[in-house]
Amino acid sequence: MQQLYAMPGHLVRRIHQISGAIFAEEIGDHDLTSVQFSALYTIRASPGIDATRLSALIAFDRSTIGGVLERLEAKGWVVREPAPGDRRKKQLRLTADGETLLRDVEEAVARVQERLLAPLPPAERTTFMRLLSKLTRLHEEERSWTLPGES
Repeated sequence: MQQLYAMPGHLVRRIHQISGAIFAEEIGDHDLTSVQFSALYTIRASPGIDATRLSALIAFDRSTIGGVLERLEAKGWVVREPAPGDRRKKQLRLTADGETLLRDVEEAVARVQERLLAPLPPAERTTFMRLLSKLTRLHEEERSWTLPGES
């Protein structure tokens, strides 16, 4: 078992599980997943974005982003509108309820980040974030990273 606990992949999976549990605790009754939060946050930052670009920006599989967007629409947080000049393309926008939700969960999401890193002293938090960002960036550059279903 010691070997398993020394594998980076296992540790990344475990911290992902821990992060998800903390997110669920902090978000509470808002009926929001971390992927849905990422999508809403990105749509707010880029109104009119399409699903393909959204999936790339949040590193989520294109073949399943449609289901995420359907759930966000059903909850009344996102609308898909035809793009000017190409009615086949759909632009994504937050509704007023989506904007309100993001404001309502802002502090909870900040607490998630704080709780996730809280066991580390401040200097180690900075180092951890720098290395995690670097590792992600290097893998993305090396592999011209695409998720399943992307080309």
